[in-house]
Amino acid sequence: MGSWGQSRCVGLVPRGTRADRFNPGTRCGPGILAAMARTPDGPPPAPAVQKLRVRYAKRGRLRFSSTRDFQRALERALRRAAVPMAFSAGFHPHPKVSYANAAPTGTASEAEYFEISVTERVDPQRVRAALDEALPQGLDVLEVVEAPPGLPSLADRLQASDWTMEFRGMPVEGLADAAARMLAQERVEVTRVMKNGPRTFDVRGAVVSLVASPSQDGTCAILRLVVRHTTPAVRPDDVLTALHSVAALTPPTPPLVTRLAQGPLRLATATVTDPLVADQDIDGI
Repeated sequence: MGSWGQSRCVGLVPRGTRADRFNPGTRCGPGILAAMARTPDGPPPAPAVQKLRVRYAKRGRLRFSSTRDFQRALERALRRAAVPMAFSAGFHPHPKVSYANAAPTGTASEAEYFEISVTERVDPQRVRAALDEALPQGLDVLEVVEAPPGLPSLADRLQASDWTMEFRGMPVEGLADAAARMLAQERVEVTRVMKNGPRTFDVRGAVVSLVASPSQDGTCAILRLVVRHTTPAVRPDDVLTALHSVAALTPPTPPLVTRLAQGPLRLATATVTDPLVADQDIDGI
Protein backbone atom coordinates (compact mmCIF):
# COMPACT_ATOMS: atom_id res chain seq x y z
CA MET A 1 0.00 0.00 0.00
CA GLY A 2 3.05 2.28 -0.18
CA SER A 3 3.29 4.87 2.55
CA TRP A 4 -0.46 4.70 3.05
CA GLY A 5 -2.09 1.94 5.10
CA GLN A 6 -3.68 1.00 8.35
CA SER A 7 -1.71 2.79 11.04
CA ARG A 8 -1.22 1.39 14.51
CA CYS A 9 -3.24 4.42 15.49
CA VAL A 10 -6.95 4.46 14.85
CA GLY A 11 -7.74 5.74 11.38
CA LEU A 12 -6.31 5.48 7.90
CA VAL A 13 -3.51 8.06 7.77
CA PRO A 14 -0.14 8.25 6.04
CA ARG A 15 2.58 6.76 8.20
CA GLY A 16 5.30 9.19 9.18
CA THR A 17 3.13 12.24 8.50
CA ARG A 18 2.23 14.92 11.00
CA ALA A 19 -1.32 13.51 11.18
CA ASP A 20 0.05 10.05 11.98
CA ARG A 21 2.17 11.44 14.78
CA PHE A 22 -0.09 13.97 16.39
CA ASN A 23 -3.69 13.26 15.36
CA PRO A 24 -5.59 13.63 18.65
CA GLY A 25 -8.14 11.08 17.44
CA THR A 26 -5.59 8.29 17.43
CA ARG A 27 -3.97 6.30 20.19
CA CYS A 28 -0.54 7.65 19.23
CA GLY A 29 0.60 10.98 20.62
CA PRO A 30 3.51 13.00 22.01
CA GLY A 31 3.64 10.95 25.23
CA ILE A 32 4.28 7.67 23.42
CA LEU A 33 6.74 9.32 21.06
CA ALA A 34 8.64 10.85 23.97
CA ALA A 35 8.92 7.42 25.59
CA MET A 36 10.31 6.04 22.34
CA ALA A 37 12.87 8.86 21.96
CA ARG A 38 16.49 7.79 21.74
CA THR A 39 18.69 8.42 24.73
CA PRO A 40 22.49 8.15 24.86
CA ASP A 41 23.89 4.89 26.24
CA GLY A 42 25.98 4.92 29.37
CA PRO A 43 25.98 7.13 32.46
CA PRO A 44 25.39 10.89 32.25
CA PRO A 45 28.48 13.13 32.16
CA ALA A 46 30.08 14.09 35.46
CA PRO A 47 28.81 17.44 36.78
CA ALA A 48 30.97 20.55 36.73
CA VAL A 49 32.27 21.56 40.16
CA GLN A 50 34.44 24.55 39.24
CA LYS A 51 34.59 27.25 36.57
CA LEU A 52 37.84 28.89 35.51
CA ARG A 53 38.34 32.14 33.63
CA VAL A 54 41.41 32.35 31.43
CA ARG A 55 43.23 35.29 29.86
CA TYR A 56 45.60 34.59 27.01
CA ALA A 57 47.60 36.52 24.44
CA LYS A 58 47.72 36.15 20.67
CA ARG A 59 51.16 37.24 19.46
CA GLY A 60 53.46 37.19 16.47
CA ARG A 61 52.39 35.05 13.52
CA LEU A 62 49.56 33.57 15.60
CA ARG A 63 47.66 36.86 15.26
CA PHE A 64 46.59 35.49 11.87
CA SER A 65 44.91 32.47 13.48
CA SER A 66 41.13 32.49 13.35
CA THR A 67 38.76 31.86 16.24
CA ARG A 68 38.15 28.35 14.92
CA ASP A 69 41.91 27.72 14.70
CA PHE A 70 42.25 28.67 18.35
CA GLN A 71 39.33 26.50 19.40
CA ARG A 72 40.92 23.44 17.80
CA ALA A 73 44.30 24.23 19.36
CA LEU A 74 42.71 24.72 22.78
CA GLU A 75 40.81 21.43 22.68
CA ARG A 76 44.06 19.61 21.89
CA ALA A 77 45.88 21.49 24.65
CA LEU A 78 43.20 20.63 27.21
CA ARG A 79 43.66 16.94 26.41
CA ARG A 80 47.45 17.14 26.54
CA ALA A 81 47.35 19.01 29.85
CA ALA A 82 44.93 16.38 31.27
CA VAL A 83 42.51 19.07 32.46
CA PRO A 84 39.43 17.25 33.93
CA MET A 85 36.97 18.93 31.57
CA ALA A 86 33.21 18.83 32.05
CA PHE A 87 31.29 17.75 28.95
CA SER A 88 27.82 18.46 27.65
CA ALA A 89 25.19 15.71 27.57
CA GLY A 90 23.72 14.14 24.44
CA PHE A 91 24.92 12.01 21.56
CA HIS A 92 27.75 14.40 20.67
CA PRO A 93 29.25 15.64 23.96
CA HIS A 94 31.70 18.48 23.74
CA PRO A 95 33.89 20.17 26.38
CA LYS A 96 32.24 23.02 28.25
CA VAL A 97 34.21 26.00 26.94
CA SER A 98 32.79 29.47 26.32
CA TYR A 99 34.64 32.12 24.33
CA ALA A 100 34.26 35.85 24.88
CA ASN A 101 34.63 38.57 22.22
CA ALA A 102 37.61 37.28 20.25
CA ALA A 103 39.82 39.77 18.41
CA PRO A 104 39.50 39.89 14.61
CA THR A 105 41.83 37.68 12.60
CA GLY A 106 45.06 39.55 11.84
CA THR A 107 45.14 41.54 15.08
CA ALA A 108 47.38 40.77 18.03
CA SER A 109 45.98 40.80 21.54
CA GLU A 110 47.10 40.77 25.16
CA ALA A 111 43.55 40.32 26.46
CA GLU A 112 41.63 37.37 25.04
CA TYR A 113 39.34 35.40 27.36
CA PHE A 114 37.53 32.10 27.66
CA GLU A 115 35.92 30.03 30.43
CA ILE A 116 36.13 26.31 31.12
CA SER A 117 34.19 24.05 33.50
CA VAL A 118 35.91 21.11 35.21
CA THR A 119 34.69 18.03 37.07
CA GLU A 120 37.38 18.16 39.79
CA ARG A 121 38.68 21.08 41.77
CA VAL A 122 42.03 22.18 40.39
CA ASP A 123 44.74 24.72 41.18
CA PRO A 124 44.30 27.62 38.70
CA GLN A 125 48.05 28.29 38.62
CA ARG A 126 48.84 24.69 37.70
CA VAL A 127 46.22 24.83 34.95
CA ARG A 128 47.78 28.04 33.65
CA ALA A 129 51.25 26.49 33.46
CA ALA A 130 50.01 23.23 31.89
CA LEU A 131 47.90 24.96 29.24
CA ASP A 132 50.65 27.44 28.39
CA GLU A 133 53.03 24.53 27.86
CA ALA A 134 50.54 22.63 25.69
CA LEU A 135 49.57 25.55 23.40
CA PRO A 136 51.74 26.72 20.48
CA GLN A 137 54.18 29.55 21.07
CA GLY A 138 52.33 32.78 20.37
CA LEU A 139 49.17 31.60 22.12
CA ASP A 140 50.31 32.38 25.64
CA VAL A 141 48.19 31.75 28.75
CA LEU A 142 48.69 34.72 31.05
CA GLU A 143 46.21 34.26 33.88
CA VAL A 144 43.73 31.73 35.25
CA VAL A 145 41.33 32.47 38.11
CA GLU A 146 38.36 30.69 39.62
CA ALA A 147 34.95 32.20 38.88
CA PRO A 148 32.89 32.16 42.09
CA PRO A 149 29.14 31.63 41.66
CA GLY A 150 26.78 34.58 41.85
CA LEU A 151 28.95 37.13 40.04
CA PRO A 152 28.12 38.75 36.68
CA SER A 153 29.15 36.72 33.66
CA LEU A 154 32.48 37.38 32.00
CA ALA A 155 30.76 38.56 28.83
CA ASP A 156 28.84 41.21 30.81
CA ARG A 157 32.12 42.66 32.09
CA LEU A 158 33.69 43.08 28.67
CA GLN A 159 32.30 46.54 27.95
CA ALA A 160 35.14 48.09 25.93
CA SER A 161 38.55 47.47 24.40
CA ASP A 162 41.81 49.43 24.52
CA TRP A 163 43.69 49.20 21.20
CA THR A 164 46.91 50.48 19.67
CA MET A 165 47.52 50.96 15.95
CA GLU A 166 51.13 51.44 14.81
CA PHE A 167 51.53 53.34 11.53
CA ARG A 168 55.00 53.03 10.04
CA GLY A 169 56.14 55.83 7.78
CA MET A 170 53.34 58.18 8.82
CA PRO A 171 53.92 61.60 10.44
CA VAL A 172 52.24 61.81 13.83
CA GLU A 173 50.88 65.27 12.98
CA GLY A 174 48.72 63.91 10.17
CA LEU A 175 47.40 61.12 12.41
CA ALA A 176 46.63 63.56 15.23
CA ASP A 177 44.77 65.87 12.83
CA ALA A 178 42.65 62.98 11.50
CA ALA A 179 41.83 61.87 15.06
CA ALA A 180 40.77 65.40 16.04
CA ARG A 181 38.52 65.70 12.99
CA MET A 182 36.81 62.43 13.75
CA LEU A 183 36.24 63.32 17.41
CA ALA A 184 34.64 66.58 16.30
CA GLN A 185 31.92 64.66 14.43
CA GLU A 186 28.67 63.57 16.02
CA ARG A 187 28.31 60.59 13.71
CA VAL A 188 30.58 58.83 11.21
CA GLU A 189 29.05 55.95 9.30
CA VAL A 190 30.94 53.14 7.58
CA THR A 191 29.77 50.13 5.59
CA ARG A 192 31.14 46.66 6.12
CA VAL A 193 30.26 43.44 4.32
CA MET A 194 28.92 40.92 6.84
CA LYS A 195 27.48 37.42 6.59
CA ASN A 196 24.09 38.76 5.53
CA GLY A 197 25.47 41.37 3.17
CA PRO A 198 26.61 45.01 3.49
CA ARG A 199 25.65 46.85 6.67
CA THR A 200 26.06 50.54 7.45
CA PHE A 201 26.55 51.63 11.07
CA ASP A 202 27.93 54.48 13.18
CA VAL A 203 31.54 54.28 14.35
CA ARG A 204 31.84 57.61 16.16
CA GLY A 205 29.35 56.69 18.90
CA ALA A 206 31.48 53.71 19.96
CA VAL A 207 34.77 55.62 20.11
CA VAL A 208 35.53 56.85 23.64
CA SER A 209 39.00 58.27 22.97
CA LEU A 210 41.58 58.68 20.18
CA VAL A 211 45.13 59.77 21.06
CA ALA A 212 47.99 60.02 18.55
CA SER A 213 51.62 60.00 19.65
CA PRO A 214 55.08 59.18 18.25
CA SER A 215 56.74 55.88 19.10
CA GLN A 216 59.72 55.93 21.45
CA ASP A 217 62.16 55.27 18.62
CA GLY A 218 60.43 57.77 16.33
CA THR A 219 59.91 55.24 13.52
CA CYS A 220 56.12 55.25 13.55
CA ALA A 221 53.02 57.06 14.73
CA ILE A 222 50.82 55.32 17.30
CA LEU A 223 47.07 55.73 17.65
CA ARG A 224 45.65 54.66 21.01
CA LEU A 225 41.90 54.15 21.00
CA VAL A 226 39.27 53.02 23.48
CA VAL A 227 36.16 51.59 21.83
CA ARG A 228 32.89 50.48 23.39
CA HIS A 229 31.61 47.01 22.58
CA THR A 230 28.50 47.53 20.49
CA THR A 231 26.32 45.58 18.08
CA PRO A 232 27.63 45.33 15.45
CA ALA A 233 31.11 45.42 16.97
CA VAL A 234 33.21 48.41 15.92
CA ARG A 235 36.62 47.03 14.97
CA PRO A 236 39.90 48.91 14.52
CA ASP A 237 39.61 48.61 10.73
CA ASP A 238 36.21 50.32 10.97
CA VAL A 239 37.87 53.21 12.81
CA LEU A 240 40.54 53.36 10.11
CA THR A 241 37.80 53.52 7.45
CA ALA A 242 36.11 56.34 9.38
CA LEU A 243 39.40 58.27 9.61
CA HIS A 244 39.78 57.99 5.85
CA SER A 245 36.21 59.21 5.42
CA VAL A 246 36.55 62.35 7.53
CA ALA A 247 40.22 63.23 6.89
CA ALA A 248 41.33 61.21 3.84
CA LEU A 249 43.83 59.38 6.06
CA THR A 250 45.71 56.87 3.90
CA PRO A 251 48.53 54.99 5.65
CA PRO A 252 51.46 53.95 3.44
CA THR A 253 51.27 50.44 4.93
CA PRO A 254 48.60 48.64 6.96
CA PRO A 255 48.97 49.37 10.68
CA LEU A 256 49.97 46.77 13.25
CA VAL A 257 46.95 46.43 15.55
CA THR A 258 47.10 45.12 19.13
CA ARG A 259 44.41 44.88 21.78
CA LEU A 260 45.95 45.85 25.10
CA ALA A 261 42.93 45.27 27.32
CA GLN A 262 39.21 44.61 27.37
CA GLY A 263 36.91 44.83 30.35
CA PRO A 264 34.78 47.28 32.34
CA LEU A 265 34.81 50.84 30.98
CA ARG A 266 35.55 53.84 33.20
CA LEU A 267 34.14 56.78 31.30
CA ALA A 268 35.57 59.40 33.67
CA THR A 269 39.12 58.42 32.73
CA ALA A 270 38.40 56.74 29.37
CA THR A 271 40.17 53.61 30.58
CA VAL A 272 39.47 49.88 30.48
CA THR A 273 39.93 47.90 33.69
CA ASP A 274 40.68 44.25 34.43
CA PRO A 275 37.55 42.04 34.22
CA LEU A 276 39.12 39.39 36.48
CA VAL A 277 39.77 41.69 39.45
CA ALA A 278 36.45 40.91 41.15
CA ASP A 279 37.17 37.17 40.92
CA GLN A 280 40.61 37.65 42.42
CA ASP A 281 39.30 39.81 45.27
CA ILE A 282 36.79 37.14 46.28
CA ASP A 283 39.34 34.35 45.98
CA GLY A 284 41.78 36.30 48.10
CA ILE A 285 44.48 36.10 45.46
